[in-house]
Amino acid sequence: MRFTDTTDLATWRQTVREFVATNWKRGRVIDEDDNPLGEAQQDEGRVKEWLDTLGNNGWIAPAWPKKYGGADMSPLEQFVLSQELTGAGAPTSRQMLNLVGPTIMLHGTEEQRLEHLRPMLKGEVAWCQGFSEPGSGSDLASLQTRAVRDGDDYVVNGQKIWTSGAHRADWIFMLARTDPDAPKHRGISYLLMNMKSPSISVRPLINLAGTHIFNEVFFEDVRVPVRNRIGEENRGWYVGTTTLDFERSNVARVVNIKKQVGRLGRYVQARAGSDSGVPAAYRMELTDRAVETAVCELLSFEVVSIQARGGVPNMEASMNKMFGSELQQRVDATAMHLTGLAGQFREPAGLEGEHRIRAANNYMLSVPATIAAGTSEIQRNIIATRGLGLPRG
Repeated sequence: MRFTDTTDLATWRQTVREFVATNWKRGRVIDEDDNPLGEAQQDEGRVKEWLDTLGNNGWIAPAWPKKYGGADMSPLEQFVLSQELTGAGAPTSRQMLNLVGPTIMLHGTEEQRLEHLRPMLKGEVAWCQGFSEPGSGSDLASLQTRAVRDGDDYVVNGQKIWTSGAHRADWIFMLARTDPDAPKHRGISYLLMNMKSPSISVRPLINLAGTHIFNEVFFEDVRVPVRNRIGEENRGWYVGTTTLDFERSNVARVVNIKKQVGRLGRYVQARAGSDSGVPAAYRMELTDRAVETAVCELLSFEVVSIQARGGVPNMEASMNKMFGSELQQRVDATAMHLTGLAGQFREPAGLEGEHRIRAANNYMLSVPATIAAGTSEIQRNIIATRGLGLPRG
């Protein structure tokens, strides 16, 4: 593992920075950190134009082969690209592309790749993920949504929950039980379903921050062509774990946390010596967050180093996800402590301009961070069994 750029990577980093300055930051007069909620609150037209420009360069899915719209980048080149785009507050991808796209690339047929990958890159179709169910979240393999073979179709019945973006999605990638008599991990198939199919119902779930991201989705005799199955029948669990590994390898998270910690540090410095100065205990708390951010960065380096060697991070992805999501919650709690009463408002008076910190909103949004993509308890089990070789309890 190396912590500095090679000459080639340094040149590539400068190329990305110049591209960002020309295509994203040009004419921008406010700090990108003013928008901690990300792409959803940014100007849709500007975001679309930016993502189209990225796509024309092959930079939305840079590690994909050029024949599918990628740029054949190495993992290290992709890591630098993600660092620079995230650091600039620029959108880096389209919804769910980095989950279902690589899964189709690895496990799909050539026909499926040609059908789905380019429209996904161009933003012509939006995707959502149908994994969790009301009784099957942490124990995902206990899912009960059924897919019964009927000729060239599966007939799907059941319910999914916490389905991000389902109200805007054109397609859903999902896990369904195709053999109820098999051991629970071995009777599941991975399906791609058109959300415009008859008998699909989507109901909104409003989160703690008052925004509509999640949904519950109901399926009543929905027909899915067998050709839309990814991988073998009843072997979908192992395809699904590929998707989860990509979801848990989020290397952009630490860049955003690092920016947030730096912003809080500048806020503390500005308050130093004033009557409303930050108490020493909270300053020490922020110091702890800065140290933990450095640890999180090392975990991200470990993930990309494994990818650069041609490996697939598994336990390491779980370590990165667990530590990063728990750190995000601690950082947001620290922001609440530092900003005091002012930070408890959704639009915090007295924290405008350079020190605009939406502590309360970020805190509420971070609550599900240790649940999404697998709870911290699940990640600890993966680390224990697959990483440390400990027996299952």
